[in-house]
Amino acid sequence: MIVWFLSFAAGLLAASVHYGRPAPAALLPALLRLVAVTLVVALALDAPAGSASAPASKVALDVSESWVRATDSTAWKAALDSVRRIGGPLSYFGDSLRDASVPVTPSDHATRLRGVVDAASAAGAPVAVVTDGEVEEPELAATLPRGSRFIVLPKRERRDLAVTALDAPRALLSGDTISAHVTVLAGNAGSGAGRVELRLDDVMLDTAAVPTLNAFSERVFALKGRAMGGERTAVLRAVVRVPGDGEPRNDTLALGVDVTRAPAAVFVSSAPDYDAREAIAALRGVTSLPTRAFLRVAPGMWKTDAGLASVDERTVREAVRDAPLVVLHGDTALFGAPRSVTRGALLLFAPPSTDDGEYLAIAAPASPLAATLGGLPFDSLPPVSVAQRIPRGEWEGLVTRRAGSTDDQRVALVGWETPRRVAVLGVSGLWRWRFRGGARSDAYAALFGSLYDWLAEGRTDRRAVVPDAQVTRAGALVRWHRGSPADSAALLIVVKRGATRRDTLLVHFDAGSLVAETPPLAVGVYDVSTSGGSSVLVVNPSAELLPRRPTVSSAAVGGAASLSDAPSLRDKGWSYVLVVLLLCGEWLLRRRSGLR
Repeated sequence: MIVWFLSFAAGLLAASVHYGRPAPAALLPALLRLVAVTLVVALALDAPAGSASAPASKVALDVSESWVRATDSTAWKAALDSVRRIGGPLSYFGDSLRDASVPVTPSDHATRLRGVVDAASAAGAPVAVVTDGEVEEPELAATLPRGSRFIVLPKRERRDLAVTALDAPRALLSGDTISAHVTVLAGNAGSGAGRVELRLDDVMLDTAAVPTLNAFSERVFALKGRAMGGERTAVLRAVVRVPGDGEPRNDTLALGVDVTRAPAAVFVSSAPDYDAREAIAALRGVTSLPTRAFLRVAPGMWKTDAGLASVDERTVREAVRDAPLVVLHGDTALFGAPRSVTRGALLLFAPPSTDDGEYLAIAAPASPLAATLGGLPFDSLPPVSVAQRIPRGEWEGLVTRRAGSTDDQRVALVGWETPRRVAVLGVSGLWRWRFRGGARSDAYAALFGSLYDWLAEGRTDRRAVVPDAQVTRAGALVRWHRGSPADSAALLIVVKRGATRRDTLLVHFDAGSLVAETPPLAVGVYDVSTSGGSSVLVVNPSAELLPRRPTVSSAAVGGAASLSDAPSLRDKGWSYVLVVLLLCGEWLLRRRSGLR
């Protein structure tokens, strides 16, 4: 009402200024001026055109698994009691939003608020959201209609320790040492002391002690072990063992891996030097792929970079032929035409045969690597030697210019996307970037990191499709990585271990895409068969079982308009017409009375 009072005051003031103490003949025009100005000011202040209606009593109940994580059912029972007290239309939300047609147990693998927001916004009615506070995208709460609220019921959780991340290569080289980083997180009641283990199938690879942790404390453990045995698919598991742990379902995190006798990345140098040494270290550090490096120390004499063990040339040729990612340094045509003797992603690291001057890196043109290379400190990088002529590629990644010249430029890096990823790096002396340290060393890491990442994404596999290297959880879409670049669709046969049912999946890859997604699968280990071979997929328990801090609290929320709001005068068309009629009527009466 305060808005209408202010509007009336403004109208009265306007009528007093123009008419003062009006004569009897001016009373009606003054009254019209009073009403017209009152309406104009009310429109400017967006005054209500009626009383507000009572808010609709709609309720959305969170039915995610987090209700029963490391706790008893007290909080869930309290949530059901709150819903009954509020009354009104009820819907459930978690993985999705649906009507509450039948009672449910909290078992959804996510707590997605977006469905509640979309439905409430479409209806224009406020909603009461009953939850444990652990919702995704809590910032969406501000877009709920006015009058909405969160009712957050706290849980009494027991001490808990969970494995939240397992960072390890998906391909393990038999006989080689593998490294994995395991991240553990304590619950909101903390965790007791215990141990973390790294296992390959049933074989213990490494273990480490876990100290007592406070609430939501996190620790990362670097574990190592040797993968032994023949070629096979296996399951790599990180397991925590803590006496009195409250939630056993989050104690293990697993990843399907391939144990192979053939390396996933091969580096061959016919002219080993500082460039080769640093590039090998970068390949191992960036890609986390099982890598073998072979160095030719004399004609017909080959050594491995680790231990300088002797190998015959036939072994080197076979590794080059079979590896999904190959780097040929020095004489790139030593074994024949590079594209013919390899089948996977390929880097031809071809230094110039003669040194005809120093060149400085000056630019990174548009390319798949431009996002990283564009930030190189070009004004402070040491000079390099660049080949006089390299093939023209689909893109150019790095341009150099002769020191002291303004027009003598050479392209140092080119690449092709199709039919497979191939790059040519015609440079020597890049090791100087690494040796200088600081920003120059970071530039070296950026160059080879982006280049190796791009090649690793395009490496081929004999299998048409393999599971993506990321950990898969229940409730999340399953990601698949394209194996053969020629296959835009692949048929998979998926069998859950311990079950007899065989499911068939058809995976489609968009043009130019290396990753496709299929609907979520239940928790378990799945054997996957497709053309070219088999793989293993592990679906871990959902992220709802991991300790999390609440993202929302009990409070009134929402800022969007609601149908329960009082109607606005601006939305009434008659108000604008009335203002015009009042002003016209005043003008006519003033003219008839002889007023201007």
